[in-house]
Amino acid sequence: MYSIKSFFRELAIAFILGVGIFFIYGLILFLAGNAWYGGNAWDFFVDNQMFSVPLYLVNQYVFRYYLHRFKNELWSKGLLIAVFTGVGASMVTIFFVRLIYLGTITDGSLSEFIGKEKISYYYLPLLISTIAIVLYYAFYYWKGKQDTKVTQSKIIARTASAQFDALKNQLDPHFLFNSLNVLASLIEENPTQAQKFTTSLSKVYRYVLEQKSKELVPLDEELAFARTYMNLIKMRFEDSIIISVPDKSTNPDFKVVPLSLQLLLENAVKHNQVTPSRKLHIEIVELGNRLIVKNNIQAKQVVKKSSGVGLLNIRQRYHLLTDNEVQITDDGAFFQVGIPILTEQQQRTFMPSQEEFLADKRYKNAKKKVDNLKGFYIHFVIYCLMVPVFAYLNYISTPFPWSLFPILGWGWGIIGHAAEAFGWNPIFNKKWEARKIKELMDDEDF
Repeated sequence: MYSIKSFFRELAIAFILGVGIFFIYGLILFLAGNAWYGGNAWDFFVDNQMFSVPLYLVNQYVFRYYLHRFKNELWSKGLLIAVFTGVGASMVTIFFVRLIYLGTITDGSLSEFIGKEKISYYYLPLLISTIAIVLYYAFYYWKGKQDTKVTQSKIIARTASAQFDALKNQLDPHFLFNSLNVLASLIEENPTQAQKFTTSLSKVYRYVLEQKSKELVPLDEELAFARTYMNLIKMRFEDSIIISVPDKSTNPDFKVVPLSLQLLLENAVKHNQVTPSRKLHIEIVELGNRLIVKNNIQAKQVVKKSSGVGLLNIRQRYHLLTDNEVQITDDGAFFQVGIPILTEQQQRTFMPSQEEFLADKRYKNAKKKVDNLKGFYIHFVIYCLMVPVFAYLNYISTPFPWSLFPILGWGWGIIGHAAEAFGWNPIFNKKWEARKIKELMDDEDF
C-alpha cells in the first residue's frame, strides 16, 4: 500500500501533526495547571509522538485500503466500515504501543504490564483518535461529494456538447442534398439559371461551413444570409415566392442558432405548392424576444415523408442552449415558427472557445500559484510566531532544549512548502526534465 517514498512522506506528515497535537494538548494542560502531567516536556513530547505517529500511519493505511477497495463508492458504501475499522485499528495500535513502549522500554515485564493495564488508560488516546478519524472522513466525504457534483456537471456538459455537435453535423448533408435537388431541377428547366445557381451555391455553402460550428450567430448575419439564400431559391421559382426580411435587427447584440432561418425557409418551400398562380408568401418579423417566420399554407398534394431534420434540429439545438422553447403554430391558413432571440448572457454555454479555454486555464494556473504562495506565507508567519512560543515553553519547563525538535522538524516542513510554492527543486528542476526528455526522445528503443 505504501511505497518507500510515500511512506517517508506520510511519516513526515505524521511527525508534524504529532508536533501540532503536542503543542495544543500541552498548552491546554499548561493552562489547566498540570503541565506535562506533572512530568517534563521532553517525556511528554516523546510519549505524544510514540502514539501520534503510529496512529496516523495505521489510519492512513486503513483509509487507502478502503479507498482502493470501494473506489468511487467509498462515500456511499464503505464509509461507515472504514470509520469503524479505523477506530478498531486505533484501539489495537494503542495497545501495542503501550505494550512495546511502556511494557518494554520502561523496564516492565509483559505479565506486569498486562496486570496493571486498565481500560481507563485507553479512553483519552482513543477519544482523540476517534475524533481525528471522524473529522478526517467527514472532510473527505464532503470533498468526495463536491468532486462528484463537478464530475456530473462535466459529464452533462460534455454530453450536451456532443449532442449539439451531432445536430450541427446533420446540416452539411441535409443542406447539400436539398440544394443538389434544386440544382437538378434547374438543369432540366433552365440551364442558364443552373449555372448562376451553382456560383451562388458555393457562396452560400461557404457561410454554412463557417457558421455551423458556432453555437450562436448575430441575428443581422442570419437575416443577411436569409436574403442571400432566398435569392438562390428564387432562381428556380422566380416571382412565385414573395418574401419579406427585415434589413437589420433592433439590437445588434441579438443572436440566433446558426442556419435556423435557412432550415425554416427550406421547409416552407419544400412542403408547399409554389407556382405563379399560387404564390408562397413568407414573412420574417422580429416580435418581442422571438423571430417569427410565417408562411401561408398551400400544402402539396403528394409529398414524400419528411425526414424531420429541419424543425427537430432547431428545437433540439435551442433546447440545449436555453430554456426558451421554439413555438410552432398551425391554424390551417398560416404556418408560423417563433425561434428565441438570445444574447450571450442568456445561453447555456457548455463548450468554451479555444481562446476562452486557454484564458481560463491560465487564470486557474495563476490562481493556483497565488493560493500556493498565500498558503506558504501564512504557514511561514505562523511558524515565526510559534518559534518564540516553543522557546518560552522550553525555558519555563526544563533546561533540556526539547524545543529544537519541533522547531527543526517544522522548519523542514517550511522548506518543503517553500520549494513547492516557488517551484524550486535543486535536483529535479526544469533543466533536468528537459535533459531527460531529450534522452528519451533520442532513445530509439523507448
